[in-house]
Amino acid sequence: MRGILAVLGYGGEAPPVQGKKDNSSRRVRVLELSRRLKHRGPDWSGLHQVGDCFLSHQRLAIIDPASGDQPLYNEDKTVAVTVNGEIYNHQELRRRLSSSHTFRTGSDCEVIVHLYEEHGEEFVDMLDGVFSFVLFDSRDRSFMAARDAIGVTPLYIGWGIDGSVWISSEMKALNDDCEHFDIFPPGHLYSSKNGGAFRRWYKPPWFSEEAAIPSVPYDPLALRAAFEKAVTKRLMTDVPFGVLLSWSPDLKAAREVAEYLGTTHHEFYFTVQDGIDAIEDVIYHTETYDVTTIRASTPMFLMSRKIKALGVKMVISGEGSDEIFGGYLYFHMAPNKEEFHWETCRKIEALHQYDCLRANKATSAWGLEARVPFLDKEFIETAMDIDPEWKMIQPDIGRIEKWVLRKAFDDDHKPFLPKHILYRQKEQFSDGVGYSWIDGLKSHAQLNVTDKMMSNAKFIYPHNTPTTKEAYYYRMIFERFFPQKSAILTVPGGKSVACSTAKAVQWDSQWSANLDPSGRAALGVHLSAYDHKQKEQQHLPATVVAGAGNKKPRVFGLPTHAGVTIHS
Repeated sequence: MRGILAVLGYGGEAPPVQGKKDNSSRRVRVLELSRRLKHRGPDWSGLHQVGDCFLSHQRLAIIDPASGDQPLYNEDKTVAVTVNGEIYNHQELRRRLSSSHTFRTGSDCEVIVHLYEEHGEEFVDMLDGVFSFVLFDSRDRSFMAARDAIGVTPLYIGWGIDGSVWISSEMKALNDDCEHFDIFPPGHLYSSKNGGAFRRWYKPPWFSEEAAIPSVPYDPLALRAAFEKAVTKRLMTDVPFGVLLSWSPDLKAAREVAEYLGTTHHEFYFTVQDGIDAIEDVIYHTETYDVTTIRASTPMFLMSRKIKALGVKMVISGEGSDEIFGGYLYFHMAPNKEEFHWETCRKIEALHQYDCLRANKATSAWGLEARVPFLDKEFIETAMDIDPEWKMIQPDIGRIEKWVLRKAFDDDHKPFLPKHILYRQKEQFSDGVGYSWIDGLKSHAQLNVTDKMMSNAKFIYPHNTPTTKEAYYYRMIFERFFPQKSAILTVPGGKSVACSTAKAVQWDSQWSANLDPSGRAALGVHLSAYDHKQKEQQHLPATVVAGAGNKKPRVFGLPTHAGVTIHS
């Protein structure tokens, strides 16, 4: 991933720089703020300025490392764009353009400026990939910005008191200079040509609760083919890459998978205390105080540092599968296929505030890019068209969590995985590397937050009032970094059990008294939630398979307290 910052119409007084008060001080300020995103793109930086409009970029070079620096331009540089993302169908789009265009680089993102030249602002739905971008047209001083369908790439938008518009990959580049800022909604486009209004460009039928429940029969081969296609797209890279595997409370299963795949297995260890020591950095980079996200982001943050140190710059990750297929343990209690389906829809719509945010920001903190094939537009369309009756968890007939996905890869002739691994019960992300991680976090919060502090929580934090000491502890740290009301409002709230939406809490009357985000809260469902041997673990495992080009992949097993990746 990369880091982008655009400031459009920066006409007010910028902070003075070395006694200067002219436009150069504003340029220096933009550069200063852009450097706050340097962790996202440590390979190069660029800035394009036309008068009071600035497009800046921090680059992580994955495609065309030699010449793909940004911002990118059309032939006469009247149109410029700064992009965070990957356009997987860029070669096809190049072929569909007229022959009048000249490409300066091999970057997959350069196609955006030329699509704009031919199609105006109506080209966004043609892009197959994940992206956030800001495009500036100096011919009429107009600009547009867009974010990918699900919100895999993060994006924020803010407004200055001088009338300027600010758009950034992370809010840390906006929070000191904008009067107000907010999340840029996924699947939307923002244009100065229509008065700065948002409009949705991604309109799948399952987004509307007025739409009919899907009725397409389950076809395991079609689902497998759609996923294989989504993965293949994401192998577009010119640098070493890896694959993140599911977590396990011990390394036994990870080692077995590595042996089965014929990969070289490496293990790294860090302790619960290592994770606790990293909490402040995690909150600064993920820009959230949500308990579930922090629990899961911390091990991913620590593991990303290890992966990047090994020379790997991109990894394939499994975010989205639990949302699409109803893999969370609380889905056992879905009362019918209609509620099951609408809950998956609600979960997918909220991904940009939870798993997408975690996977992107925890990895980007170390200049590592995570690609998520489950959130491929075409794959989502195929998976969400399936009659949800097939997705329902029915243990009496052998249908466990994400059965339709597992079954699609259950091939007796050419097995993808051993069956006992393929059909292993799902672990919640923040539980999957050992329950001692969550218990350790709670104990640490208990030492740092008093009962008296909790008694006044509703006055100190009237919005999203923390209801546990762990939540209070994270909130204190968050507001040290991001005290602005706008920042506080970007974090979601509401009741949840085992990662459910507030609506799904209504499925079981007992859940309202046990609102913990841990998967263990789904009482009576998990087979080993209170295994004392697991709870006593001091070192926590995680695994990743890594490889590049024709080189044999390598598996890296790291014990971290929650998970670096991946859902089956």
